[in-house]
Amino acid sequence: MGQVDLIQVSKRYGTAEAVSAVNLAIADHEFIVLLGPSGCGKSTLLKMIAGLEDVSDGEIYIDGNLVNYARPADRNVAMVFQNYALYPHMTVFDNIAFPLKMTGVAKSETDQRVRQAAGALGLETLLDRRPEQLSGGQRQRVALGRAIVREPSVFLMDEPLSNLDAQLRVQTREELLRLHARLQRTTIYVTHDQIEAMTMGHRIVVMRGGVVQQVGPPQQVYDEPANTFVAAFLGSPRINLHAGRLDQGGSGATFVANGTAILLPPRLAELARAATTEAALGVRPENIHVLLDPAATDGASNALPATVSLVEPVGSDLYVTATTGDLSWTARAEPRLPVTPGQTIGLRLDLQRAHLFGESGRNLALAG
Repeated sequence: MGQVDLIQVSKRYGTAEAVSAVNLAIADHEFIVLLGPSGCGKSTLLKMIAGLEDVSDGEIYIDGNLVNYARPADRNVAMVFQNYALYPHMTVFDNIAFPLKMTGVAKSETDQRVRQAAGALGLETLLDRRPEQLSGGQRQRVALGRAIVREPSVFLMDEPLSNLDAQLRVQTREELLRLHARLQRTTIYVTHDQIEAMTMGHRIVVMRGGVVQQVGPPQQVYDEPANTFVAAFLGSPRINLHAGRLDQGGSGATFVANGTAILLPPRLAELARAATTEAALGVRPENIHVLLDPAATDGASNALPATVSLVEPVGSDLYVTATTGDLSWTARAEPRLPVTPGQTIGLRLDLQRAHLFGESGRNLALAG
């Protein structure tokens, strides 16, 4: 079993609150990702689960047992750190075997468990090498092996891929997912990388300033962000997010920002009725379509004439940034679309997939 329950867990350093009243139930075998910018409290929360930081308030349960006062060694968890923390004078075999030797596991069982872990991680031929003879990816796998041999209920991983280059991160990410599928151990994974979170987590926990902003499956959090912070943090390129006001009229509701007026479709107009006049409109780049003929915007309530300011080819897509009035919009377009900076185009907004946020930044579709 590897169920983890956090009840009103907080951490204070003096008067500064690093983690504030976190409630979270993590199921056995779940792969959950704590996501957020630096300083949001995600690593602090992980260290409290590990027993490396004391809990200021609240309770932490692992497999139904309160562990607030249990030593790290008694919590049946294994932690993988960002910096690998390998012993340079030891071989790969001895690094992986170290926690077993420290707990008095028999030599024959230690040998068996080390070789099993090495086989799962593709390290069989490297057991006699020292860390200095390994690549970054291989060192990270040794650190994973050292955690695996303990056969814990819960794996805790604190940004384990952040020291790897882009290609190696993708490769190691895939290895971690295969490893989780094979071992079926509960995993709590900390990262600031939204791609890691979206591709790896069964659920993601978005944090900001020590407070949980939203918890849910990655696609659900992306499609239905709880607030402007979550909407802006997930997605590349970032969501187009503009602050403005709502005007209610006989023909429906209109969103107005810096002189640009956008007639809202019925779904958003209905939400606007319950909102104050201050609001923000969010449209993801994939929901903005580039019209090469600017005349196609004539008479269309969801289309705007615009001037291209930036074109970014990224291979599979073309990111087109264009301005209308004082507003800047980024669209995800076909990679070979013939557009250049300074060109006049049209932008058609798919407002059926847009988000309307209230004055507090809360997504009006999720309010209440």
